[in-house]
Amino acid sequence: MRVAIFDFDGTLYQNETFDFMMKHLKHHPEYGKLYGKFFRRILPLYTGYKLKLVPSPVMREKSMQLYLSPFAGFSQQELDSYFSGMAEEMRSGFNPEIERRVREHAAAGDRVMLVSGAFTPLLEEVVQGLPVNDVIGTDIPYRDGTFGGDDAIRHIRAERKNERILETLGDAKVDWAESSAYGDTMSDLSVLELTGHPVAVCPEDALRKTAAGRGWEIVE
Repeated sequence: MRVAIFDFDGTLYQNETFDFMMKHLKHHPEYGKLYGKFFRRILPLYTGYKLKLVPSPVMREKSMQLYLSPFAGFSQQELDSYFSGMAEEMRSGFNPEIERRVREHAAAGDRVMLVSGAFTPLLEEVVQGLPVNDVIGTDIPYRDGTFGGDDAIRHIRAERKNERILETLGDAKVDWAESSAYGDTMSDLSVLELTGHPVAVCPEDALRKTAAGRGWEIVE
């Protein structure tokens, strides 16, 4: 079995999910009032990050936690509905070439996996209509169907992506040498290195240099 693994931000989706989520919350007709609470909480973290006092991985994980914090007490159904409201607009930001490749891999019989640090329910909704077999994202912890706000999330990034990929595949026999992976930043490197056909998509400078040096395909 071959797999085709796709990153989301900067790869299938051409923009940054977190930026979009912030704008969506700020202008939401019902939940926009929660934006101020979120912004006040994230400002010290963002300031620390800009001053290079907070590492990027810590910034990303805590930002995801802070984004959810105003939704404490919401049911899973309410949060699923909130995230589904973003999906259609985000689909318009898909990279046409990468969307074509998703379909191409599926048609060839590859197991298509989407792996991202974005929230799982958002990813699941956004890729409706695409032949994606597995969606791996940052899960939202619920207790009895309600988000409590206190449970820590586990942001899926870097090597954590590999862990979840292998966990999802289980005992499946994968031909890694003939499999493919797509990503845009160095945080995708460990996933790209899993496969025999890594593809750098509109890559950041560091990944571009790495991809060029190793003879990997680069999609602009």
